[in-house]
Amino acid sequence: MAVNIDRDGDIAIVTVDNPPVNALGQALRQGLWDAVEGLDADASVRAVVLICAGRTFIAGADVTEFGKPPMPPHLPDLVGRLEQTAKPWVAAIHGSALGGGFEVAMGCRFRVALDSALVGLPEVTLGIVPGASGTVRTPRLAGVEAAVDLVTTGKPVKAAKALALGLVDKVVTGELRAEAVTFAHDALTRTLPQPISARPVTSPDPAWWDAQRQAIAKRAKGEVAPLRALDCLRMAAEKPFAEAMAFERATFLDLRASDQAAALRHIFFAERAAPRPAHLADAKPRGVRSAAVIGGGTMGAGIAAALRDAGLPVTLIERDAEAVKRGLLNLRNIFDAAVKRGKLTEAEAQARVKDVCAGSDYSLLAETDLVIEAVFEDLAVKRAVFARLGQTCRPDAILATNTSYLDPRLIAEGLPNPDRFIGLHFFSPANVMKLLEIVPTPATSPATLATGFALARSLGKIPVQSGICDGFIGNRILTRYRAEAEMLVRQGTPIAAIDAAMRGYGFAMGPFEAQDLGGLDIAYLQREAARSAGQDVPEALCDILVRAGRKGQKTGAGWYDYAPGDREPTPSETVVALLANRLTPGPSLSAEDIAGRLTAAMVAEGKAILAEGIALRASDIDLVEVHGYGYPRWRGGPMFEAERMASQRSV
Repeated sequence: MAVNIDRDGDIAIVTVDNPPVNALGQALRQGLWDAVEGLDADASVRAVVLICAGRTFIAGADVTEFGKPPMPPHLPDLVGRLEQTAKPWVAAIHGSALGGGFEVAMGCRFRVALDSALVGLPEVTLGIVPGASGTVRTPRLAGVEAAVDLVTTGKPVKAAKALALGLVDKVVTGELRAEAVTFAHDALTRTLPQPISARPVTSPDPAWWDAQRQAIAKRAKGEVAPLRALDCLRMAAEKPFAEAMAFERATFLDLRASDQAAALRHIFFAERAAPRPAHLADAKPRGVRSAAVIGGGTMGAGIAAALRDAGLPVTLIERDAEAVKRGLLNLRNIFDAAVKRGKLTEAEAQARVKDVCAGSDYSLLAETDLVIEAVFEDLAVKRAVFARLGQTCRPDAILATNTSYLDPRLIAEGLPNPDRFIGLHFFSPANVMKLLEIVPTPATSPATLATGFALARSLGKIPVQSGICDGFIGNRILTRYRAEAEMLVRQGTPIAAIDAAMRGYGFAMGPFEAQDLGGLDIAYLQREAARSAGQDVPEALCDILVRAGRKGQKTGAGWYDYAPGDREPTPSETVVALLANRLTPGPSLSAEDIAGRLTAAMVAEGKAILAEGIALRASDIDLVEVHGYGYPRWRGGPMFEAERMASQRSV
């Protein structure tokens, strides 16, 4: 049974038990409807506590119903029925009350939450708006300003903030059921508050709404749902409840069938599947209770910070005392920045650094479970590191390289017990970026590979397995993308127009702005190394710029000019002059044409990667591009979008 009922005196306890997250499938909706009917008719019941078994309150909709016609009782009707009960209901929230789960809680007369609970309305992250009164009841419960922030961002809030906003009536510690029953008894001694639908709401003036629309449009970068949610919230603030409910429902149904919702569902399901791939179902990961990082530069410090954030003790190894000092400073700077952003307290930041053991002696690694190398991208340097690790570490210690382009097989050549070696390609900043490319060699054991995925889960990363090739999945596509962007420049398209087109497409930055931020010299040095090794690497336009001293923002000049202390790019006459004899002006292209050329190049490379078996699934490529390279999430990734467009053309 999804819904069970028992008693605590004159308080009925309705327990939802629908593992794993008490999702609001049809059977649960029907069970709750029947419980309302039955308890309303029971004269011995004075109040009802709604509580959930397992690790969470109702966490939202049943994802298995996504894309399917809804079955009655429909959620808006259930929430409305809860609000009309003859006896007051108290939602007792633990874990997460999200989306439809929080709408059910708002249908109850009261909400009591454990101090560890979260509540929220994340529907916009799936390309829709709340469809069961989330945009209509929330302004009446917490005010318009709080509702706009909650609904248009989709970000949940912790119990303490929910209490301050008025979203819950009490935050408790200890045993939730007992606390909720006590709250229900106390509530019966006082005048009951109005149902939320009957509470007044005051709308801000039109200028406030206009300012919100501008801010949300800038943040959304082409995503539709947040702006449609704002429309619903304004309707809720200015119109009667029933009219606002009808508008919300119509908006929900319209968006549910949209391309953006389909794209966001695609990414959602790909993310759910990524941490536990089916081909590793029988592989048991090794335990990782301690970790080490070789190299304390930007990448190494970021990896160490990610490991510390996950609660692992970390050993940081550098080549000498001075480098150790710099590495620790890099690490402290990361945690200091987190304190400034309000992500950590000062005490938490100090604790993160305190549990880092740093030095230059590899003997510190003798008992470490996992060692991640993050030194300079040079094969000889990396091989020297692994030669020392092979002599120092336990035979069963997992040894990983963070290489971005080099062949892991060459790095591990001669390593004892090569079955414990693996590539773990983090993205910078490693403590922030969610993507982790996991690159096994032919010798990597299933247990080692499974350990890589288990590590990603513990770090909160999205893991994607990649085969071995130049740049793996992400950087290989990036190389093709940048080459196509340079081809557009060679054909006379202005650099600024290309960047503007990709921003308009939904990227945070265009390809040339992004190169200036990261540094043009990084890819240049990789090409120079390949040329030195005898490879035939064609000259890129940015090679010309680097040789002229233009390495990006760090030198104040790259594809663009930058004023001292200013990151705002200014089109450069110097660049035009440097590249003049490489350009052959062609026809003028629209922003749509430019974006189409660049995304088509990404798709073509993605198809080649799939054909070669470098990526296991098209959805893996989409995850790499969304989480590693800023591809607009609401477009679903290049492979999904190409398939969608092809299917639409065939209709």
